[in-house]
Amino acid sequence: MSLKVLVSVKYVPDATGDRHFADDLTVDREEVDGLLSELDEYAVEQALQIAENSDDDVEVTVLTVGPEDAKDALRKALSMGADRAVHVEDDDLHGTDAMGTSLVLAKAIEKVGYDLVVCGMASTDGTMGVLPAMLAERLGVPQVTLVSTVSVEDGTVRGRRDGDAATEILEATLPAVVSVTDQSGEARYPSFKGIMAAKKKPVDSLDLDDLALEGGELGLAGAYTVVESATQRPARTAGTIVTDEGVGGKQLAEFLASQKFI
Repeated sequence: MSLKVLVSVKYVPDATGDRHFADDLTVDREEVDGLLSELDEYAVEQALQIAENSDDDVEVTVLTVGPEDAKDALRKALSMGADRAVHVEDDDLHGTDAMGTSLVLAKAIEKVGYDLVVCGMASTDGTMGVLPAMLAERLGVPQVTLVSTVSVEDGTVRGRRDGDAATEILEATLPAVVSVTDQSGEARYPSFKGIMAAKKKPVDSLDLDDLALEGGELGLAGAYTVVESATQRPARTAGTIVTDEGVGGKQLAEFLASQKFI
């Protein structure tokens, strides 16, 4: 028996970089380095563990929607151990919001074929956390979201969701969509052997024509959410310096009181 595990990953701007908006109020990706979303690394890790712990023949495919540079995110996942990658790239996708992205991903997932879709709990740029549920709805399959453990056996996926007051054990019949949290276990670091092997692994490219989608229903024109305006964060100003000449404690208390901290 074979099992197709597909991992949805995102290429995001580096959070440590100088990020700002372009003229059309989308993130200016030309001026900042990008990388595989850290939270998606947990999803790749769990998919690889499913493959390693299964008696079945498991193929792990990573999928992303993004510009040319998004291939870097796919290569990172391939160097971790994924078998193949699929990249959806089209100029008409510029400005697409989460709703539109879920449509593109769903069409690509159906085209590639899957038994289980694994996602991170959220992206590190948008941090919306709604995409896994949107994918499950569009695909018409069950969702098992925000789990800290995940396993597959006899056509069933099972996961543990840890809450503040209780722990739930969830399961669903395949095909299904799951999302994993950052408590699911540290993602492996690509080895040199894995990095070299990734160079030979297939990366298939798709565009909107391949997915039978029209550009007008996507991009900025088709987005359900709109950024009306953006203002650059003001530069950090120098703080108040309290010189202790015997009354420093009093001055500090007065400052904290003026700021309503005490």
